[in-house]
Amino acid sequence: MSAKAPSFFPSRTLSLYMAKLFVTRTAAVLIALVLVLQSLDLLSESAKVLAAPGNGDAAIWKYVSLRVPELIARFLPFSVLLGTIVALSTLNQNSEVVAMKASGLSAHQVLAPLVLAALGVSAVSFVFNERIVSRATATLDAWQAVDYAAIPVDRGDRTNVWARDGNNLIRVTRVNGRGEATVLEGVTVYERDGGRLISVLTAETGKRENGQWRLDGAKRFLVGPGRLEPVGAVRLGPEVRPDQFSLGSVNADGLSFIELSAAIDDLKAAGRPTKALEGSLWHKLSAPLSAVLMPLLGAVSAFGLARSGKLFVRAVIGMALGFAYFVADNFALAMGNIGAYPPFLAAWAPFLLFLLIGEAVLVRTEE
Repeated sequence: MSAKAPSFFPSRTLSLYMAKLFVTRTAAVLIALVLVLQSLDLLSESAKVLAAPGNGDAAIWKYVSLRVPELIARFLPFSVLLGTIVALSTLNQNSEVVAMKASGLSAHQVLAPLVLAALGVSAVSFVFNERIVSRATATLDAWQAVDYAAIPVDRGDRTNVWARDGNNLIRVTRVNGRGEATVLEGVTVYERDGGRLISVLTAETGKRENGQWRLDGAKRFLVGPGRLEPVGAVRLGPEVRPDQFSLGSVNADGLSFIELSAAIDDLKAAGRPTKALEGSLWHKLSAPLSAVLMPLLGAVSAFGLARSGKLFVRAVIGMALGFAYFVADNFALAMGNIGAYPPFLAAWAPFLLFLLIGEAVLVRTEE
């Protein structure tokens, strides 16, 4: 009769017990953090909300409903870290970790239920960010832009939009409408030969006609002779799509992963820089997945004898490792925004670095 293959996870009962302890501690920490932070946030924002004509208690609750999803998304990884440390410190203090080790479980097997539960938290966090947080953020930004007054209907108008037509750069003061009904106002075309500016074409209006752009009331300033010539109506840029002119400033936090990816493609087609947005796109994946790191970084609080008096020191070390990750993550994202790091590296380098650090600390602890 063949022997049963050893499982990487502890028994089903022990795994459920540890996962439940981890999830409940994480939820408790998250609720406490959100309540405290939302209360502090209301101290500074409630006066601004109520200052808008017609706003009352309903507006305050509306603000809370839009702000709470942002706070949950931002501080969920912190809550997972603190929940991990509280859960593991409790197990260590009650000598439950010692009992697990004595039964033949390795440090990786002790942490396996927590890592699996954290993976579930990451999946829920990603869906929550995509379906709720992005919409709440976009609505709150639009509300704050009008100082918490009634949000005006978005008619699709955009201002100061740039696009590219081959070597030529196109600037439009105002864009009205979408698709084939797009109307351009205040058009300036910088006509270039390679990197050299040849002329500047200005037009009062532009609209789609037979798959091209017809610019009316156009004038061309020739850079070489320094002469201004009226040219009337001209046709320009058949390769430039109408949606490229419909692009305003893109708020990565207010868009879902798919919407942000589509916006980046449109910006690239318009010849506009997208490195910062590409870093934010990758960060929409790495940020929720950071919850998986927290059991690994906080594991130092689980091992070592509690009666040695160093349990508190171990918990502090675990918190220091976790907060160091958040500092490195924000720093890398900032470097990506200014173009110092490639987008993929800016989003994933801290995750991979601290994955190796956590694994090294865990192996050293097990030895």
